[in-house]
Amino acid sequence: MQLKRVLTLRTVVATSAGLTLASSSFVAAVMVANYVLGDTAWIAILIGGALCFLAAACFSELNGQLPTAAGIRLYFSRAFNDQVSLVVSLLYMLIVVVGVVGVESYIISRVLNEAIPSIPPYIWIVVMLLLVTVMNLRGLKMAGVFQDVVTYGLIAVIIFIGLFALYKAGFKLNAPLSPGGAAGIINAVALGVFLFVGFEWVTPLVEEVTQVKQIYRGMMIALGILSVVYAIFTTAMTAVVPKEVLLATPAPQLVFARTVLGDFGASLMIVVILATSMKTFNAGIISVSRFMYASAREHVLPSVFSKVSMRYFTPWVSIITLFFIGLIAAALTLLTENYQVLVGLAAAMESIVYTMAGLAVISLRRREPEKERPYLIKGGYLVPVVTALVFTLLAVAVLASDLTALLYMAGCFVVVLAYVKTAVPRLKKKHEARRPAARRRPGRAAAGSEEGK
Repeated sequence: MQLKRVLTLRTVVATSAGLTLASSSFVAAVMVANYVLGDTAWIAILIGGALCFLAAACFSELNGQLPTAAGIRLYFSRAFNDQVSLVVSLLYMLIVVVGVVGVESYIISRVLNEAIPSIPPYIWIVVMLLLVTVMNLRGLKMAGVFQDVVTYGLIAVIIFIGLFALYKAGFKLNAPLSPGGAAGIINAVALGVFLFVGFEWVTPLVEEVTQVKQIYRGMMIALGILSVVYAIFTTAMTAVVPKEVLLATPAPQLVFARTVLGDFGASLMIVVILATSMKTFNAGIISVSRFMYASAREHVLPSVFSKVSMRYFTPWVSIITLFFIGLIAAALTLLTENYQVLVGLAAAMESIVYTMAGLAVISLRRREPEKERPYLIKGGYLVPVVTALVFTLLAVAVLASDLTALLYMAGCFVVVLAYVKTAVPRLKKKHEARRPAARRRPGRAAAGSEEGK
């Protein structure tokens, strides 16, 4: 059974921005601000956004050429080889899901423990994950409407609070073009990439949009909106609250809102944090479940993940599996409290994937020059080459500055490589063994029919 084409551009933008605009993004925004001098964090944020535009252009060309829910796995398989593709795409899925859910869960737990200490915070996480899981099981249209309403509402609220804070503080840029040394700027831009983490996860929805071009349009629009939102809000936070105070809390946006609007601001920001996390969980389930579905369809994951609901046209096994993965990721992060490591880990993984997207564009242009490309990057090889070079530098910068993140990355790599070397060949062999049997059945049925005559 196939997925159903019901998504419009509005929901594509909301999904692309939705996974990106997370509560954890504000933690990363403060970390970005800490690497540069004064109030110049907006420079690193806008540079990070501009670099992500380059990566988005690469994903747009790849997605137009290969419009499939398998997305990244198929791009890299065609451009390089199947084993490289499998390792990178599965590693990517694992780190992004665990990283985003883990950091979001930790932030929610701290915020809710302060607001309602009588209820264990993990209970809230279970309830939130359960709600978005049920919505996704009931169909993409319901999950998409929720994504639209919450995402656009949150963007409006965040911009309003940021601008109001700047106005109230009588803000003026001091030395706006003096962010400090090169090392600080590079690290700030590298972490700034995390602010946009997941914008490309909308590509697995290409089999459910009414028009393929909505995918690359949606990514570009989402990046533009997010660049403005993050630049305004981060500048406002660091203008009103000292950086060291913001760094000391997992919910800097809550401290900021309380400083600007008092108790009302704190209450409003708690609602925003809850809605943001719900939206992020929802966007993650929407996108990653489709990737799992496509991977199972290609016998990279067990075939059970390719099952689609006959009533709602949703990959229900993948959705339920992500619910339990989310619970485990949340529990581990709450126990270890290593949420900042997950921020660096996800930023590094994103940079690696963006590097490979640039290289994949170059490779496929050489391997398949006659292939139709509905979206073709202008300027020849300039954009993919710059994308590959810049994001290689950013990945190295993040991992070199955070050895714990490097160790986590190495551990995840070993696990995924072992899976690709052992489990995937068995799945493919099992599939091949079934194919001859399926071909023999019609023949046996025909023979039985002749005997009956």
